[in-house]
Amino acid sequence: MDIIKQHIEFLYPEQLNETLSAIAKLVEEYSDLIEKKDFLLSKEDVILIAYADSFIQGDEPNLTSLKKVCSTHLKSMINTIHILPFYPFTSDDGFSVVDYKEVNPEFGTWKEVLELNQEFQLMFDAVINHISKSSDWFQGFLSGDKNYDQFFIEANPKHPDLHRVTRPRTLPLLHPFLKQGQEKYIWTTFSEDQIDLNYENPQVFLRVLEVLLFYISKGAKFIRLDAIAFMWKKLGTTCIHLDETHEIIIAYRKIIEQIAPQVVLITETNVPHPENISYFGDGLNEAHMIYNFSLPPLLAYSLHAREVDTLSNWAQSLKLPSDKTCFFNFTASHDGIGVRPLQGIVSDEQISMLANKAECHGGFVSYKSNPDGSKTPYELNCNYMDLLSSPEESIAYRAKRFMLTQAVMLSFNGVPGVYYHSVFGSENDVEVVKASGINRRINRAKIQVDDLNRELEDKSSLRYRVYSEYKKLLELRQQEDAFHPFSQALFSNEDALFIIERKSESESVYCLFNFSDKAINIESHISNKVNITYWKPVETQLKPYAYLWLKSV
Repeated sequence: MDIIKQHIEFLYPEQLNETLSAIAKLVEEYSDLIEKKDFLLSKEDVILIAYADSFIQGDEPNLTSLKKVCSTHLKSMINTIHILPFYPFTSDDGFSVVDYKEVNPEFGTWKEVLELNQEFQLMFDAVINHISKSSDWFQGFLSGDKNYDQFFIEANPKHPDLHRVTRPRTLPLLHPFLKQGQEKYIWTTFSEDQIDLNYENPQVFLRVLEVLLFYISKGAKFIRLDAIAFMWKKLGTTCIHLDETHEIIIAYRKIIEQIAPQVVLITETNVPHPENISYFGDGLNEAHMIYNFSLPPLLAYSLHAREVDTLSNWAQSLKLPSDKTCFFNFTASHDGIGVRPLQGIVSDEQISMLANKAECHGGFVSYKSNPDGSKTPYELNCNYMDLLSSPEESIAYRAKRFMLTQAVMLSFNGVPGVYYHSVFGSENDVEVVKASGINRRINRAKIQVDDLNRELEDKSSLRYRVYSEYKKLLELRQQEDAFHPFSQALFSNEDALFIIERKSESESVYCLFNFSDKAINIESHISNKVNITYWKPVETQLKPYAYLWLKSV
């Protein structure tokens, strides 16, 4: 316990010895349940992001349908599945967890999760900033159960410092609940149903640690730390990114490394880029991977503006603190497309341009509250395909612009994450937004397996065009050492031509991307190189929105 003593002492100086003893007991208990392996990331690591019930087939368990679709269509393309929260929940499509250690019976059981793990590595969500108001934890707190004493945060709604708290939503920060017959205001960063845990209580730290170790014992190689930036609250501050939050992540990582050094921690902090990368720590002590939140909106901006100077300059600025960390690159997920990560990279007017594109193409814009009472765009609720092009455009045009951005994402150093609606070329689901009033559901549609299979057989469909090209790229990517997550990446551009050179010890892959609506002469880039994207001679002109991967001969 010496390696974590300083961190626990920083967090809980008054309960140091008892907290360390409890940690040691958990480590001993789970050491017998978890197989210890070496830390390893590879070029084969590609993560599908999906809900447990993303795919529906009759009455079979959703997790079984997920496994069938992945085994049938994606086996050669991905090796890992991020199952978005599959625990019992009460709202936010899984992110208000009722019981951290149970599988939602509507999805299946731990048996189906373990069967999925026989073919694919797994990534679990740790929704540990908050818990459902219907959970035993919160209900026990309200009823005065001593086991949950101080598990949550009471605050005076008239406290003058509350306005300083960073708000990711326009909803109230505090909500009233009856605690043993008396009205108390409880901290709720995200919604009235999502109650923030009180990490000032070491018992909360220990209970959550036990949850993390339980997930690893159930097969989690990757663990996504949801909304981690808000974990520690201290009135008088912004209550985001506090030193205590970083210390908690460091402590959890060091404890986990004793039992399971193979586990990869991924922090989810949808904030401006400099704040986001602070969770790398010194490169060896906090997140192994960080969501590359600036990449999705920046690619969309570059495509609409037909300029890549901004993208190239930003990419050149990306520095990793060690050769043991990397970005988790993606363009779409279950959430909207965050625009706060664009702050400091493009202007407010350019962010507004993107917001207008989302709305013009059938999407929505969600806002956050500022300390001065104003509101600014927080995220674009729009399928990524529809953000990039109008639904009125031709299938060929839409597929070309979309796959250009996906090819860029796959070419960045780091590990790619591919949302299920991206790999299967989905579009906005506006009707479910109208029915539910929840903007984010525009990109969370459930797919009937029979419909999917039928559309993938239709070579004229958007789904077929996107899926078949994605398949080719991902299979090719796994063959090239240059695409190892930690291999070097050099970024540059010539006008609207974006260039990435990936270099391993044995080879280099040159990636060219045309972000303009005109052909670009690439003759100076193709000498003594072969086109590995299509395995045919390289033409001197790169067509509008086209891309190439090249290798030296």
